[in-house]
Amino acid sequence: MKELKALFDRIAQRTNINLRELHFDVVPFIKNLIPLQQMVKFYAFYGITPHHPLDFQFRHSSLAGSYFLGKCRALNSILYKSDIRGDELKQQGDVFSYRQFEIPVSQNEGFDIEDSYLVKTLVHNFSHDPETLETFFIKDTISTHYANIHGSPCDGSFLGPFATVDLTTMRDSVIGTFSYVQTGEIAHVNVGPGTVWIRNPGEFNFLYRHPLHKLSDYINFAAGRPPQGFIIDFVDDRKGSFQRVFEVVNLEPIPVPRSASLDRYAVVKPKTQIGENVLVAQRAFLQNASLGKGANAQENCYIVNSRLTGNNVTAHGAKIIEAELGQNVFVGFNSFLRGRPDCRLTIGKDSIVLPHTIIDIKQPLAVPAEHFVWGLITNQADLESNSLALSDFSKIDGGLVQGNMSFEGRGARFVAAFRERIHHILEANGAFFDGTSNKGHAQRNQNISFNTIQPYPNGDLGCMYPTIIIKT
Repeated sequence: MKELKALFDRIAQRTNINLRELHFDVVPFIKNLIPLQQMVKFYAFYGITPHHPLDFQFRHSSLAGSYFLGKCRALNSILYKSDIRGDELKQQGDVFSYRQFEIPVSQNEGFDIEDSYLVKTLVHNFSHDPETLETFFIKDTISTHYANIHGSPCDGSFLGPFATVDLTTMRDSVIGTFSYVQTGEIAHVNVGPGTVWIRNPGEFNFLYRHPLHKLSDYINFAAGRPPQGFIIDFVDDRKGSFQRVFEVVNLEPIPVPRSASLDRYAVVKPKTQIGENVLVAQRAFLQNASLGKGANAQENCYIVNSRLTGNNVTAHGAKIIEAELGQNVFVGFNSFLRGRPDCRLTIGKDSIVLPHTIIDIKQPLAVPAEHFVWGLITNQADLESNSLALSDFSKIDGGLVQGNMSFEGRGARFVAAFRERIHHILEANGAFFDGTSNKGHAQRNQNISFNTIQPYPNGDLGCMYPTIIIKT
């Protein structure tokens, strides 16, 4: 335990050095956030498939409850119940397109996690930094509960609970609780809690800020205590359901179509239906859920008493409760959509729910087809302030201010960018598989062999993992 404590102090100090210009001290936020003795209670595990390089290197690190797939190196780091999912890393021979450049990939890309502390964090996709083509680095970085680091190399940064940094290289920055950033590149920026910021320089800039006095009921985080709010309570109330899938070696298999993939570490409750080409990722939770052909439920998703018609994307961390979703509905990262048994939420086909949206209703609410939805919505009036038809958004050429949302640039390009991204996600997940071609994660991830690794049980090295190198 002595060595783990020294490592924790090292990581905190190195992150603080990077954040000194922002006058941000990480220590009050992470001290006792996860009691260090927790680190010995959980094994780490890694996946082996024919489709992903077997190349793991773990040195001077603690990996409690974390999952690894694909090429990964961890040095001087603490990972607690995090998912390092490398099924979209670039491979040797690929060509990476960036603006006017077509850059050949000379070697298999890998995660490089160094001097970092990741708590219940998802790391996925591939590095979108053209300067680090084969290395998806996370360095001197602290990330807290249910944050997403998606295609986003990070250096010297801090992510609050339920924060997401997406397709963005980030250096020496702070991303506040429940904030989403997709901007390409940021440095020395402190993004306040509840911010949704999507920017493509020269084309568009979307900015929304949740009203903090309302957001705090759903999620809030202050120094000296763990995250609190309705969303945390919702997740904590279902923690017990995951205990069995991690403790039992041979679970009774749940039948799914041959073209679908149900991860061994997902929870599936009764009355759930899984259609063809469906992908259900690890740590997903399904209860009385119907997922039509080509739908997916990604990591840390919860779908409860809800029906997804087909080709639906439920992005990492999104939660859907008591809802009916039409064909091709996209629900963005960490969104929280909650109807009630007596007042269902309905979302029309081809609609796009932007990341970090909260819809929480006590009367029936219907989102029309082909609409953008964002922000915090509790009734019809909120919906009118926080949504717009895709056709109307496409007409914006200059700017629009609507409620707490401001937009600058070309609306048509913003709509097209989302549609292109959604199509790519469906394609990558195998939604368009026809029996022979268009394979994706739903088909390639069907047969994964899981192996566990354990830490030192006690003493000065307690909770630390020995140096481990696993290669083909």
